[in-house]
Amino acid sequence: MASSRLCLRLAVCLLNVSEARQRDIVERIAKAALWDKAGQKQTQTTVLNIFSDYDYNRSVLTLAAPVETLGNSVVTACTEAYDLIDMEHHDGIHPCLGSVDLVPIYPLSESVSLEECGRVARDIAEKLSQDVPDCSIFYFGYADQPLKRNLVQRRKEVNWYKRTSLNVNEIKPDVGAVISLRYGLTGIGASPYVMNCNVTIDTQDLTLGQQIANAVRGANVGGLCGVQAMAFPHEGTVEIACNVESFTDETSSSLAAERKECISYFIQGKEYLYFSPRSIERQIKKLATSHEVATIGTALVGFTPQLCKSLAEQAILKGCGEFWKTRQTITM
Repeated sequence: MASSRLCLRLAVCLLNVSEARQRDIVERIAKAALWDKAGQKQTQTTVLNIFSDYDYNRSVLTLAAPVETLGNSVVTACTEAYDLIDMEHHDGIHPCLGSVDLVPIYPLSESVSLEECGRVARDIAEKLSQDVPDCSIFYFGYADQPLKRNLVQRRKEVNWYKRTSLNVNEIKPDVGAVISLRYGLTGIGASPYVMNCNVTIDTQDLTLGQQIANAVRGANVGGLCGVQAMAFPHEGTVEIACNVESFTDETSSSLAAERKECISYFIQGKEYLYFSPRSIERQIKKLATSHEVATIGTALVGFTPQLCKSLAEQAILKGCGEFWKTRQTITM
């Protein structure tokens, strides 16, 4: 068992699709990842988690596999999603531009490099352009060569944060000549692991939520390094949705002060850190309390990188492709 574990060089895709209200469609996409185009079972692929949000009308599927074969699973899942989701009929409060909205590839095993994940991402885009000729793609991170522009920058360039409908004449994709209104625009790339952590505050005051999101955002003074945050109305409250990026001592201006609130892991011998979900929850609770508002729950969209790696090893070694059926939404 131990020698088998050592042979697994794992990577993961947190596949974001623009559908959450029809569970059967989301599960068909998940199951598609477990088979290749020839109908053969992908025995070393596992779908660890499905996180769906009705208001957002968005689902995040956690697909893990050896880095050498992950791309094949992602392609079959994306192809199924393109076939089942029509962006012309999409309705949800979360920003999105594509039926397959985001395809990020992250290394899980320390021996898997970011450059290798970037090549996997570009290979996924090339195969999708062949299998779904009308799809359109932009690159980010280590797939965006040679610039390596990050996801936030690329999303700003295509107006992802503000657009509710897609003007196909305004955007030139990296792959695909004309953007299809049915498929929309997909972001494909690679980076160190990005965790998603959502904290709910007990108010309907979206302006307050936006102030709190702005305060924790890493790009702002006093914010948390690596944290991207937005506020959304959600089930009669406000949710602070945080993307939690990994960072290094090269990108943090106050690493000594931040390290005690962070968790570390390694990619090819280099240390990466991220703010723990607990520390993010504490910071948002502190800010909300100063306005006499309580926090009422925190949810992880998937897993921390360490837990993701551990569960992927367990699931693959046991041959459990539909691992998500054994899991429930992780709350804190």
